[in-house]
Amino acid sequence: MSDADDHPRGAALPFVVLVAAVVLVSINLRPGASSPGPVLEEVRDGLGMSAGVAGAMTGLPGLCFGVVGALAVGFARRVGMTAGIAIGLAAGAAGLLLRVATDSVPLFLVLTVVALSGMAVGNVLVPAWVKAHGHAVVLMTVYGTGLVVGATMSVIVTAPVTEATDSWQAGLAVWGMLLAVAVPLWAWLALRERRSPAEHSVSGDAPSGRVVHSPTAVALTVLFGVQSMHAYVQFGWVPTIYRDAGLSASHAGALQGLLSAVGIAGALAMPSVIARGRGLRPLMVAFGLTLAVGYTGLMIAPATVPWLWAFSLGFSGLAFPTAIALITARTRHPSVTAQLSGFVQPIGYALAAIGPFAVGLVHEATDGWTLVLVLLALTSVPLTLAGLRVARPAYVDDEI
Repeated sequence: MSDADDHPRGAALPFVVLVAAVVLVSINLRPGASSPGPVLEEVRDGLGMSAGVAGAMTGLPGLCFGVVGALAVGFARRVGMTAGIAIGLAAGAAGLLLRVATDSVPLFLVLTVVALSGMAVGNVLVPAWVKAHGHAVVLMTVYGTGLVVGATMSVIVTAPVTEATDSWQAGLAVWGMLLAVAVPLWAWLALRERRSPAEHSVSGDAPSGRVVHSPTAVALTVLFGVQSMHAYVQFGWVPTIYRDAGLSASHAGALQGLLSAVGIAGALAMPSVIARGRGLRPLMVAFGLTLAVGYTGLMIAPATVPWLWAFSLGFSGLAFPTAIALITARTRHPSVTAQLSGFVQPIGYALAAIGPFAVGLVHEATDGWTLVLVLLALTSVPLTLAGLRVARPAYVDDEI
């Protein structure tokens, strides 16, 4: 990493405040998107939602993260990075809390879009905010881990809360309340930081040029997009594959938990690995190999050593926190970090949104999992090639 990572560009904030802010934002950028999945049947019954509308709703996270994420940098240029994140969190909390108070399907979907749009702004701007405030390795470790922990919590907690209260509204409202906890701190930060030069460094004295001209940026987009696609596919379909192989629902759920737990451990480690600059290329090869092994195992012997396939897919999933950490590690100026984040994440999430839908179509057309798993295993090739490219110690600033 460059020296810029160690020296904040704006007014110095106490380290404990920086950590608290990143913890609060990171754990809240996924639950609102992933929490409806475990209680989708209850949501459908409660609202009278058709299967087609429910299917469309599952694609909203990727769509909103892609479309709104592409607009986030321009938004930050107008209001500032911290204010942009604070407004996004406020919109997210409002959307999540209000959607459980309606029995109208259209209004529920509109409020879901509002909530997801707020999260999309945070997705793009937080890496640039970290770059502008220093301590990049520590804060990106906290951020990447928080993203995985938040997504995992929503899978584990939503259904039990729904069952305990006999209310799917309560199960979903938990995440709106958690998100609301983050708003006061970020609102205070926005007021405090509004005159800081770092706030508008997304449009400052950065090198000119378009990020799309950077080979590192393009490769990072492929890495992020392919891995995000697999994350959505694994969340939506891997438990079903295990159950179709004869495993119980609880066993399949435990295996999904193992897959997620490996991701949490990796999110803690990857920013430090990147900062040291050693061993990244072998890791990228390992991500590709374990991805192929995991899907091949699910195809050949899903119920024989199911934990091994879950562990393999979980290890390959470390490509996600790696890609997140590389957004700051492969840039020098916060403006370029913002541009890179605004390029990588929207395109990546658009690809991710297609994956589960395509898997469902192929599975239905073939009435089996073999072709699906072969195609998924083959995506290990572009993931590995893209990973090897971004493993080079290059900076997007220099390439554009």
